[in-house]
Amino acid sequence: MNRTTHDRGRDRDEEGRARSARPRDGLGRPLPYGAEGVPRQPEGVVRDPVATLREAQRLLDAGMPFHAHEVFEDAWKSGPEAERDLWQGLAQLAVGLTHAARGNAAGGARLLRRGADRLAAAGAGEGAGAFGPGAPGSGSPAPGPYGIDVGGLVSWARELAGRTEGTERTEGGAGDGAAGPVVVDAAAEAPRLRRNTS
Repeated sequence: MNRTTHDRGRDRDEEGRARSARPRDGLGRPLPYGAEGVPRQPEGVVRDPVATLREAQRLLDAGMPFHAHEVFEDAWKSGPEAERDLWQGLAQLAVGLTHAARGNAAGGARLLRRGADRLAAAGAGEGAGAFGPGAPGSGSPAPGPYGIDVGGLVSWARELAGRTEGTERTEGGAGDGAAGPVVVDAAAEAPRLRRNTS
């Protein structure tokens, strides 16, 4: 990274694009220069869908949803147009979890719901996102494209959005709105992206 005087000290990559060189924590928050951060995800990596899901799941399980969002962002930028809503929806879920873990309840809930809506639409559409009924008599939809648990992710995101805002009822009857917003543990709340295929 280079810093130049004409851009007021902004970090630049080798092509001259603005890109912060500050280290980041596991939730993507910038740390002071010289601080120990977590390794950043390289940008522009082209992965096949299964590798994308595997890497994103690893990052989610490690409590690094911001970094998982970057993996999904690479997928939507390099993948076919027909799958854009799928990968953008997954990226929005990851960023929503990031905000919820940072304590931004309103922003987290908004992004979780937006991602759920986009993912639901992508899962119900034509082409790569189409999926129909599951096994006969199972009562559950078939996995979405690449084995993605679209229905499970949509439910997870909507439930977490309500819980983050303090409006979702839980087993003990809590969550009637009186408790208020909560900060979540990103690793503990990490969703399963794919249905168990074994």
